[in-house]
Amino acid sequence: MIEPRLLLLTGASGYVGGRLLNELEAGGRYRLRCIARHPLPLRGRAATSTEVLAGDVGSGVGLAAALEGVDTAIYLIHSMDAPDFEDVDRRAAGNFAAAARAAGVRRVIYLGGLGADDVALSPHLRSRREVGDILRSAGTEVIELRASIVIGAGSLSFEMIRALVERLPVMITPRWVSVPSQPIGIRDLLRVILAAIELPSTGSRVFEVGGADVVSYSGIMREYAAQRGLHRVMIPVPVLTPRASSLWLRLITPLEAQVGRALIDSIRHPTVVGDRSARDAFGLEMAPLHDAVAEALADSRSSGTAIGLLVDSRAVWVNASPTTAFAAVRRVGGRAGWFFGGGWLWRVRDALDVLIGDDGGRHGRRDPKALNVGDVVDYWRVEAVASDRHLRLVAEARLPGRVVLDFQVRAVGQGSEIRQVAEFDPAGLAGLAGWYGVKPIHRLVLGGMLRRVARAAMRERRISDPA
Repeated sequence: MIEPRLLLLTGASGYVGGRLLNELEAGGRYRLRCIARHPLPLRGRAATSTEVLAGDVGSGVGLAAALEGVDTAIYLIHSMDAPDFEDVDRRAAGNFAAAARAAGVRRVIYLGGLGADDVALSPHLRSRREVGDILRSAGTEVIELRASIVIGAGSLSFEMIRALVERLPVMITPRWVSVPSQPIGIRDLLRVILAAIELPSTGSRVFEVGGADVVSYSGIMREYAAQRGLHRVMIPVPVLTPRASSLWLRLITPLEAQVGRALIDSIRHPTVVGDRSARDAFGLEMAPLHDAVAEALADSRSSGTAIGLLVDSRAVWVNASPTTAFAAVRRVGGRAGWFFGGGWLWRVRDALDVLIGDDGGRHGRRDPKALNVGDVVDYWRVEAVASDRHLRLVAEARLPGRVVLDFQVRAVGQGSEIRQVAEFDPAGLAGLAGWYGVKPIHRLVLGGMLRRVARAAMRERRISDPA
């Protein structure tokens, strides 16, 4: 019996990589290996048949072991959120190319970006091209797939569009929203990557891939608004710099300014398929924009993700069982407090409640250990609780939007991962201004809270297992 080929997937913790991981595991045609700087969370998500190794492509640590015996490697690494992302990506690509050649890897599949060769590309697109060149320079066969905007729930570009359309009934639109692009649905992009694995070997090649329609960002926003039943007015302005646009996006959307600016720099240039060879090579028909947007919205609804939601998600690993870790989570509020902030933050919170007409000073809980759905915990009410796994609290204070604090505990390795997610569904611009106005405090309070929860879990472990 012939053993299935071994694939290495990089970037499995990212958007495209995470979706591709699910597709590869569901197909069952290959042996699958992943490399990650933080392997424990990925091991919790991946199937037991998927091998997850610790390694860092940027430093080269663990690459030789990860590439040993690999037939095809899928390269989905990009450092858009790093200020020096060009240098970071250059080093990573060089390390990977050298290690792939040394390991005898037959093929590398790389996801790059669309953009005409005869224009001055943005730093982001220029870096994408440079990475492809570096990967090819080592002599390994490289299949480079150049794609435009990816339409899918969770994609950076799509989430930016979603946030703008959901939150702004009137939009001041800069020149870049009218630049033509050829967006591709995430399902079609995954089909192309899977087809590239099976492509007959003819040497390194570059394929431009896009959906069925050529449309601008404003066209995508109008399609999204139409499917959501929203009436939106767009007022074009002749000048709005990428820097100013990125700061504006930081206020309105979940994107950080650095990521927003990199996106805008890229979409100032047309990203339209000029070479049609991908259709002949892969034999795939791509979905129109309408279908891609409809599928993205359906994915959002099926996953229970609120549209336009702002999220602060953090996780920590503790050397304790899920039962012990959740015992610490279950004690939040009341006399135990919220693990971080001491008394002064709560006194400020009470004063603000009084100013806006709320009662203020509402502290306490029914039982110091047990929680049931509907219980009041200080300013929160229990919306869901599952023994040793999940606690979901909804804020009942007067706020410009709906606030949820969610704790999830799951077994990872010999211990547990505690994930803390703060979700805010803002009501208009007042809600957005409130969220971003206190964002520095989020990092202080929410980060500190999770660290204290972890310490409390370790105390619970010592109490329950003194030996």
